[in-house]
Amino acid sequence: MKADETGPSLQVSHDLLRTESYNYDLPEGHIAQVPAEPRDSSRLLVLKRDAGRIEHRSFRNIVDYLLPGDLLVLNDARVIPARLYGTKTGGTARSEIFLLRALDPLWKRWEALVRPGRRLQPGISVLLDGGACVTVGECLPDGLRVVTFPETLDIHDFIDRAGQVPLPPYIHNSTINPGRYQTVYAKNEGAVAAPTAGLHFTEPLLDEICSMGIEVARLTLHVGIGTFRPVKEADIRQHPMHEEFFEIPKEAAERVNAARQDGRRVIAVGTTVVRALEASSQIWTCRPGIDQTKLFIYPGYRFKVIDALITNFHLPKSSLLMLVSAFAGHEATMGAYHAAVRENYRFFSFGDAMFII
Repeated sequence: MKADETGPSLQVSHDLLRTESYNYDLPEGHIAQVPAEPRDSSRLLVLKRDAGRIEHRSFRNIVDYLLPGDLLVLNDARVIPARLYGTKTGGTARSEIFLLRALDPLWKRWEALVRPGRRLQPGISVLLDGGACVTVGECLPDGLRVVTFPETLDIHDFIDRAGQVPLPPYIHNSTINPGRYQTVYAKNEGAVAAPTAGLHFTEPLLDEICSMGIEVARLTLHVGIGTFRPVKEADIRQHPMHEEFFEIPKEAAERVNAARQDGRRVIAVGTTVVRALEASSQIWTCRPGIDQTKLFIYPGYRFKVIDALITNFHLPKSSLLMLVSAFAGHEATMGAYHAAVRENYRFFSFGDAMFII
């Protein structure tokens, strides 16, 4: 199948197509440097978009807003230790290879960020910590490179031994347990960033949710580097989205389609779930399968699948903030963000959450 990569289908004002419309002031102290303990003790801002009302709760109180028959859709992507370090062959300067996306099923060729880029020209090899060699190949758009590992290398084992989990660049605390940057239901390896809306769930909370007669479905979207990159073009329509892999199992698609047919709510846990479901949709139904998507959702987009959204607070001028604005409405979204700043919510990956209903 081919993922839908179109943007809006409704008319919107010119202001909502300006990147500056998605800017907001965030004091640096609001950027969470450590995760909440326990996970579900983080705060929850509930935005009731029809009533335009905001409520402030704890994340574990999310059960008060869920209904029997709701379908909660999770992204079970697992973050890999994608950051590798080494030394250029014949040199002494340290190099970094940040794996972004596997280009073949055996993980031998990768799209990657390499540093220092100017010194790592095509054909140069880097001896990585852990003993393996990687060869820097062709240049790609956005400063990315293709890197190739030896055919005989067990790349999964090597990355587990030698790699580091790539925490976002705005997190400066190097003592965090890498396991806290995984959801409790993480399973399918390949992501280079966590689907952070899911970090708030604990196993007991999920058990409680299921005991309420709420269904759970799982899909996979491997979060890429694009989640950290702000939109730089003045007109958001000129922003190139980074392609991401997703897989929707047959069972998950069937549950989504049954919920929609019955008039039950489909609740996306995270913007990654939104992108996967919306990219796979066809005439209001969800298609199972494996694909890549560059779907860019911004105000004016006509949502086909989801009814509610659990999400973290996103970076200013980011494509994720634009997606949230498309779902909740720009004015309501920015109002909620300003309220979150006033109320000292914690922002970004290890921060607090929103539930938009």
